[in-house]
Amino acid sequence: MTPAAASQQGGGYHPAMTAPGEGSIREVQRRLRAEQGVFTPKPVLPILDEVVATVLSQHTSDTNSERAFAQLKDAFPSWDEVAAAPVGQVADAIRCGGIADQKARRIQQILAAIREREGRIDLGRLHDLDDATVQAYLESLPGVGPKTAACVLTFAMGRAAFPVDTHIHRIATRLGWLPAKTAADTAHRLLGPMVPADIRYDLHVAMIGHGRAVCRAQRPRCDGCVLHDLCVYGRHSTAPAD
Repeated sequence: MTPAAASQQGGGYHPAMTAPGEGSIREVQRRLRAEQGVFTPKPVLPILDEVVATVLSQHTSDTNSERAFAQLKDAFPSWDEVAAAPVGQVADAIRCGGIADQKARRIQQILAAIREREGRIDLGRLHDLDDATVQAYLESLPGVGPKTAACVLTFAMGRAAFPVDTHIHRIATRLGWLPAKTAADTAHRLLGPMVPADIRYDLHVAMIGHGRAVCRAQRPRCDGCVLHDLCVYGRHSTAPAD
């Protein structure tokens, strides 16, 4: 087998990629769920709350982003108050979530765009729209990309989207589901239709847990991985030297 370029998502050689079949993807979900226990969905938030919560989750831990969201809601009981506040006050409320000044500006830009389009700061009407229309609307908001849109569709709306975060991107590349060096936007476009709709939410959660505990960016635990025999990177990394 001729090695291809090493992947930016964690190294390792990848042969010419062929998309996995549905059975292979379901087997990954089955193994991860057996290892991790019963799937537990996130608490459902209103659409706009999920948009803001996802912005706050960028480049920080779940614990810090959840604390930042709670503090923002405590400091400003309504989104109108967040929109009207000095940006520094918004930043102070979310300081524990990291890059607070940038996130505060982004949140206010999103709220302003929604008010201009809707006449008020509310996204409830998106429940009446189809998935593609919702995705296009969300991605037209300032700083909202495919991942945030997919998170909103999945977590707040119960739609069959498949958010791709850095852990999922890395694992999918190592498994051979994505070509090496696939860009994040392209990963969303490829993986969403690939994953069976009925397991997208479950697999999203399972792959993130696996990425944090086992398939880490540095020093992945390939020897103890339940996906080892399915993984291009794992088979290469533990193969005996020639």
